[in-house]
Amino acid sequence: MMAPQMLRGLWAYRGFVLGSVKREFQAKYMNAMLGALWSLLSPLAMIVVYTVIFSEVMHNKLPGADAGARFAYSIYLCAGVLTWGLFAEIVARAQTMFIEQANLIKKISFPRICLPLIVVLNALVNFGIIFGLFTLFLVASGSFPGPVFLALVPVLLIQLLLALGLGMIAGVLNVFFRDVGQFVTIAMQFWFWFTPVVYPVTILPPEVRAAIGWNPMARVVMAYQEILVKGMAPDWMSLLPVLGLALLLCVLGLRLFRRRAGEMVDEL
Repeated sequence: MMAPQMLRGLWAYRGFVLGSVKREFQAKYMNAMLGALWSLLSPLAMIVVYTVIFSEVMHNKLPGADAGARFAYSIYLCAGVLTWGLFAEIVARAQTMFIEQANLIKKISFPRICLPLIVVLNALVNFGIIFGLFTLFLVASGSFPGPVFLALVPVLLIQLLLALGLGMIAGVLNVFFRDVGQFVTIAMQFWFWFTPVVYPVTILPPEVRAAIGWNPMARVVMAYQEILVKGMAPDWMSLLPVLGLALLLCVLGLRLFRRRAGEMVDEL
């Protein structure tokens, strides 16, 4: 019964959710002369820098990539950085969402489950802008992977579930134990370097490669890279454990949230 009730609550307050996402996006660029144009210029600058530095200046070549693939490493790097950026943003925002919205939670009656959804939608707006520009770059450079590009959708859904489940658990615990937020922030830094974002996993020793296999985000990032760099469908079987873990974290996060929702209001 828990899931249907939550879905009905989210649907009833859809205006509140969408309005919150819109207000946050507008507030981000409200006092800037170029306004929302910065949401395009910043990611565009990042893509250009990665392309120039790693394709022209440093002449990095990706192991296993076609020697004529001029932008192979740039695409590999962008795929990993953008993917990790979305994951990290959701986890970081989710771990502080209840604390940041303490006044709203105390004064207004609304389904508290709206807050994680607002976090995810805000992150998706930012990701959609930058990934849209990245897709245009793929098309312009002749590197677009073709129909297999659609395989990104289920990979993205798995990633969102993983980030949401982890973020909700951290968010609830952070209300009662503020050290949780500090720990997660530090852990995410180590987690980034334990994920093949800036380096290909093939250059690692076999024992390190085996250890990285236990990293769920490594499998997600590598799935993006398989699609965008090699134009191949990812190994779906390798993503099944990640999906199982993501669903488990979401269930645990929802149960923890429902059990501690009343106590959170008093703690805040």
